[in-house]
Amino acid sequence: MDFGTFLLLQSPSAKSHAEIFARGVGIAQAADRLGFESIWCAEHHFSTYGYLSRPLMFATHLASQTEQIRVGSAVVVLPLHHPLIVAEEIATADLLSGGRLDVGLGRGYQTYEFERLGFTLGESRERFDEAVDILLLAFQGEPFSYDGKHYNFDETMVFPVPIQKPRPPIWVVGQSQESIVAIAKRGFNLVSGGFGVSLDRLREFRQSFDAMVTDPVIKSKIRVSTQRPVYVTHDESELPAMVEQARWNMRVTLSLRQGLERIEKGRAMAVPFENEPTDQELLDRYFVMGKPETCITRLKELQEAMGIDHFNANFWFGDLEQDKVLHSMKLFAEEVMPAFK
Repeated sequence: MDFGTFLLLQSPSAKSHAEIFARGVGIAQAADRLGFESIWCAEHHFSTYGYLSRPLMFATHLASQTEQIRVGSAVVVLPLHHPLIVAEEIATADLLSGGRLDVGLGRGYQTYEFERLGFTLGESRERFDEAVDILLLAFQGEPFSYDGKHYNFDETMVFPVPIQKPRPPIWVVGQSQESIVAIAKRGFNLVSGGFGVSLDRLREFRQSFDAMVTDPVIKSKIRVSTQRPVYVTHDESELPAMVEQARWNMRVTLSLRQGLERIEKGRAMAVPFENEPTDQELLDRYFVMGKPETCITRLKELQEAMGIDHFNANFWFGDLEQDKVLHSMKLFAEEVMPAFK
């Protein structure tokens, strides 16, 4: 199993844009020095839940500030953009990063974002499927046309094309059985989980994956990843404060997913929900936090439940201070990662 880290670029207290982006660069540089395999940039719009609206642009910048770490999008919300433009951006990022790009794609889930850009969430699956068709055609570097429900154009050729052949690795977020099958048929890597998704739900996801994808050749080519908030410490008295910071992310994520968002002058507000997990339940079933040996145990549980060969560690959640983020990353690299190499 290899390890990446994830950048949402969020701030409950609405810190300055310059500070948030500078912190993202610092985390990427630390991840590069510490031997992480990849760093991933989220896409969100119109609130402090995520300052990062152009993940491929930021990924390209991070590549210029690092030496060897792979950079990626997690994810480009494909239905919000014309796929020809996305194809051009992916190819440009791949070129400028020297072939260090991974591409994460998703349908999106925030009604708030879709409505403000003139789209409806109900069309997202159709738009996503057509857009993926167009991306794959564009990456071939040959003229093509397209006649679909949402996208129609005459013969077109996209410049540039990626330098990775036949294309950069593509990772797609999938939760439902329908998504799992569609991703597997295309041979893409699969990402599931995140804030608010329990270990039990991830185990069910793997059972669905194994039931729906039975061809061993196809299955062997698909990488599987998940994401968790991570905090490594030798002082467990820190954990309640860490859980509270991560709970902000979980509450905002779930409220946005359910269309219950509260956004006041751009600030995303954490909305409590019914039957929230206790702090101990979050530590046991949702988060990877605690002493190094505890974090190793939690990761092995994820491996067993989900069959992951990649783990995306979210070290920066809520308004967690940069020095704590960097120290946690260092402990993770030195005392957790070696158990999986």
